[in-house]
Amino acid sequence: MIRGVRGAVTVKENNETEIIEATRMLIRQMIQENNIEAEAVASVFISVTEELTAAFPAKAMRSLEGWTYVPVMCMREIPVEGSLPKCIRVMMHVNSDSPQHNISHIYLRDAVRLRPDLNASSTT
Repeated sequence: MIRGVRGAVTVKENNETEIIEATRMLIRQMIQENNIEAEAVASVFISVTEELTAAFPAKAMRSLEGWTYVPVMCMREIPVEGSLPKCIRVMMHVNSDSPQHNISHIYLRDAVRLRPDLNASSTT
């Protein structure tokens, strides 16, 4: 079974270092809380809001040992009026035997507003 593991994080500034560090923090927490191994990941989609142009957040995943061959695609989020700015969203497609309700979706910083019903995540 392939499960979607969702996550999101915000940044304060549009700069490469902050985008990469925030994405790395988010992905590491997604991996840790869901016991994900790179070999079990079919693909990863990463979207950014339109004002984040300083870096490809996929670069964060490429820095993780063992994640070199995981297919990753970056894209721009739909610019809906009033949506959360400076936000990076991740969708991992993971082969897993876990039931859907056992998947931990991770929302950090201001991104906790995206899914207040899933408030078990840290707001680091």
